[in-house]
Amino acid sequence: SCRQAADGLFCGACGVVQPPGAQDHFARLGLARGFGVETADLDRRYFALQRQLHPDRFVKKSARERAVSQSQAASLNEAYETLRDPLSRAVYLLRVQGVEIEPAGGQTISDPALLMEAMEMREALAEAPDDAAVQRLAAALEADRKAGFDRLAQAFARNDTAAARAQALRLRYLGKLAEDIRGR
Repeated sequence: SCRQAADGLFCGACGVVQPPGAQDHFARLGLARGFGVETADLDRRYFALQRQLHPDRFVKKSARERAVSQSQAASLNEAYETLRDPLSRAVYLLRVQGVEIEPAGGQTISDPALLMEAMEMREALAEAPDDAAVQRLAAALEADRKAGFDRLAQAFARNDTAAARAQALRLRYLGKLAEDIRGR
């Protein structure tokens, strides 16, 4: 409103909330870009920013400021939700680096080993005779997912985007299978 240049959340001259801008999710939350995000630090930063930007704080402000605060809050929520989940964080990091984990156009995955593994896991679930067998599958799957996230972190630490992509894709399939197991 004062026509001064502002690069933060609020104008330094007049204190008016500024539009979100084109920051990536990490910058929006004041974090270094990388896979290893401390959840407690992420939560602290998010809630501190949310206290400043929540639309309820702008009820008595102009319509423009209310709209900008809603836009800021929405951008902040999107960043937080993306970075809070390790798999969505990995997919986002890969996308920022120009790597999509799935082919464009919804094509099927071209990795025959991954397809075979997914089919075998689904077959084992379909053939599970009782709840105890389903529970064993769930425990094995959870251990496999934990190891997969460890491998994903190692791939990002090595800047190996091909390995990170492959691991993220595999973890996405394991996540879908985990949902199916919970449904059973």
